[in-house]
Amino acid sequence: MNAELLWYVARASGLVLLPLFTAVVVLGVLTRGRRRPAGSPRFATLALHRSLALAALAFVAVHVGSVVADSYVDVTLVDVVVPFASGYRPYWTGLGTLALLLLAALIGTSLARVRLGQRAWRGVHALSWVFFALTLAHGLGAGSDTRTWWGLALSGACAVAVALAVVLGRSRPRWRPVDPPRRPAVLEGAHR
Repeated sequence: MNAELLWYVARASGLVLLPLFTAVVVLGVLTRGRRRPAGSPRFATLALHRSLALAALAFVAVHVGSVVADSYVDVTLVDVVVPFASGYRPYWTGLGTLALLLLAALIGTSLARVRLGQRAWRGVHALSWVFFALTLAHGLGAGSDTRTWWGLALSGACAVAVALAVVLGRSRPRWRPVDPPRRPAVLEGAHR
């Protein structure tokens, strides 16, 4: 495969991953907080969360595969699983490796959720915040397009979306539901 094409595939897949991961995290947070779009059942939000996570997994495979195959960057298969070992931007690539390892843990525990139990699964799944932060930092430091105005705007929008989801997901209404209005006693006697 052409080296220039691999470079474009690596860049494009990385840029697609950030909004995909953002959507997965936002849906996960809102579902956990019992929030969802009006009129949509909870299972639909969960199904969308899972489907986007699977799509993101496919893009991760494309991203990692194209980076390893690209001869311009010095990233090997060992660098994919050993953090901070890469010759190409070792710190930022290492953050991506940590994110990938954490993603493997998130996926593995989700597949074994029934055997692990809800409490253990939630404990590991809570690391999704760390995963998102690592992914965002990796993109900002290792990505070639994330330093452009539009790359920074995309990263900022994704960070804001996750932060807003956290605020909405953690907030509880401070008001009680209003009781239905009662009829005045005079009218209640008239209808008997």
